Amino acid sequence: MSLLDLIAAADERGLAASAVACLERCLPQPAPGATGPEPLRPLWAACVEPRLWPARLAEARTALDTLAHPGEPAAPVRDLLADAPDDRAGEALRAWADACSVLALEVHLGHDMTAPALPDPVARCRAGDPSGAGPLLAGEAARQTAILEMLSAMDENAPATAGLRQIRDVSTEGGRILRAAAARRGRVRS
Repeated sequence: MSLLDLIAAADERGLAASAVACLERCLPQPAPGATGPEPLRPLWAACVEPRLWPARLAEARTALDTLAHPGEPAAPVRDLLADAPDDRAGEALRAWADACSVLALEVHLGHDMTAPALPDPVARCRAGDPSGAGPLLAGEAARQTAILEMLSAMDENAPATAGLRQIRDVSTEGGRILRAAAARRGRVRS
């Protein structure tokens, strides 16, 4: 299934978790010595328990507001978090998760060292055709697909926290890859 198909078929837990994972990967690396909590961490619990979503969303917005200012790398994440639906349900959640997916792909495309061979590589990756995309963009599309597939395969009777831990591990590794690529690109430009 393409990324578009997986987003269209995802349940509310899957949409929330995949969106939070996408936004988390887009956050810039914390400053050296920073000891504050991860700004999106409150939302992970709300992916499991929908009734927590409004309060945890407000916490995450506040935490990110203290970190992001217009023009900074975290600003698009802050803007999308501001657009998140206060009710973790319905088509508004699906549209928001879709926008988070696009942002993550665009961020990865922006850090790819190789120029895409074909036009509109983000749309092509979302449609399931990563040919011609650079390694970061293709990797992010594959990561999003894997996360959505993992979420859809979760047994509703199994403890959701265990499954979300695996999702966070995949997402965290993706964030490390992106940050390493961004640092490498920064060194090349210097």
